[in-house]
Parts: sequence; C-alpha cells; structure tokens
Amino acid sequence: MSATIEGGINIAMKVPSHQYEATIAFYRDVVGLEGIPEKAPAVGFKLGPNQLWIDEAPTMSQAEVWLELFTPDFAGTLKQLGDAGAVRCDPIEPLGESFRGGWIMNPANIVHMVREPDAW
Repeated sequence: MSATIEGGINIAMKVPSHQYEATIAFYRDVVGLEGIPEKAPAVGFKLGPNQLWIDEAPTMSQAEVWLELFTPDFAGTLKQLGDAGAVRCDPIEPLGESFRGGWIMNPANIVHMVREPDAW
C-alpha cells in the first residue's frame, strides 16, 4: 500500500545571520511580497498559494531551502520513505516528542519536513 503524500504550503529559507536582514529586506522591499504578521516574531511572506518563512540560522555558512510534505499517516509514510532510501535527519531541528512528523533529506540533501497536517 502506498502512503499518500502531497506538497505542504510552507517553504523555509534558512539564512546565515550575516545575510538575514538583507534577505528579509529583499523579499519585503525589492520583491514586494506581503508579510505574514500574525505569526510574529517569525518572518514570513505570502508566496502565491505558499508561505515563505525566512529563518535566521546562525550556525550555517550558506542559505538552504527546506520544503514541507503532508501525509495523513506519518508512521506509514516514514516507513515507505525509509524503504525507498530517504535519510532521516531529525536532529537538524527538534520538533518535540509529540509532534507527528519529522525531517528527511532527498538524494540531493534538500531537507523536507514530513508531517500530518494537524501535527502542530
């Protein structure tokens, strides 16, 4: 049986501290994206049907983009992804013990949060 997986709405851009403020200014002032103030202090912008979150990552030397995948059954999907060779990388950012989701990497080392839609 195949797990159901679909794209989530959140895209996280992890940005080193030395580039963080300039990156926010770029999307706010240059591109002109509408902010998402109700999630402050998190910094996010509406990106069509998606949400782009700019996260400061002091321990990183270059920016990365992280993607989100939804599934109604995290445990089953995790098994299917693991059987296909996806690498778990949960230590990259703790989500809490009761969170119904986790982190994987694709073959190109792009981080994906895989979670149930109501995992938060």
